[in-house]
Amino acid sequence: MDYIGKKEEIREKVANRCKLHGYSKQTTRTYLFHIFNFLDYCEKCRLNLSNSSVKSHMLSFNNLAVNSMRLKYAAISFFFREILKEPFSFEQIPIMKKESRLPRVISSEKIREMIDSCDNIKHRLIIKLFYSSGLRLSELLNLKRSDIDFDRGVILVRLGKGKKDRFSILSDLLKDDLLKYYSECRFISDYVFEGHKGGKYSKKSVQKVMERLGKKVEIKVTPHMLRHSFATHLLEAGTDIRYIQKLLGHSDVSTTEIYTHISQASIKNIKSPLDNLST
Repeated sequence: MDYIGKKEEIREKVANRCKLHGYSKQTTRTYLFHIFNFLDYCEKCRLNLSNSSVKSHMLSFNNLAVNSMRLKYAAISFFFREILKEPFSFEQIPIMKKESRLPRVISSEKIREMIDSCDNIKHRLIIKLFYSSGLRLSELLNLKRSDIDFDRGVILVRLGKGKKDRFSILSDLLKDDLLKYYSECRFISDYVFEGHKGGKYSKKSVQKVMERLGKKVEIKVTPHMLRHSFATHLLEAGTDIRYIQKLLGHSDVSTTEIYTHISQASIKNIKSPLDNLST
């Protein structure tokens, strides 16, 4: 099939449909990447756009991680459904089963080590905010000073995942650090964390901070691990799972319930059958 002359037309149609669905710019870019990767494959192999070509393309990536395969499937399925108006079903083209991995959690001792080893006040605040409020990386980068209510002790998370606003908690121990940080910084924008030229701090900068601090405590650290730790440690402290659900911004409590599988609080109270054997 010849789509070369229609590339820009296809790109515009996909972008517009993503926009109508309210998808983020990142999702749109990802969908476009996978769709054009599939179209290039069809062009190279001289295949028509059909279920068979989708199957052949997916099988050519059999070594790709499950989540990446599922994302590729979602993008191509979107293309057939929304652009070609020829949707295919799971029965026609199966989708890989989602992996059921437990979130990785950092111990409170390791988190304290990271905070204590950090001399940069901005970097220290980033670690503390991730852990104390359960923010996602994009939510932290979008955080503005006006979103932090010191009197009420809450943080307004604007347009989090699913484009939903929510409130999270502001640690009492964080207030003094934030006020000290505010007094020392000469802000150009409204964001809590600015880049060198104003505007938002970059994802790459935060990831480098995580990498450096992780090396100091000899573990690999990501922003989402601190979010997982926030939820798990709240659960272990006896916080009702419904409150944790709201703080994390989960639409369904079943998403939050995954933390019950990694919480050590209930496991510690279970006696091993070996301990019941008489010596």
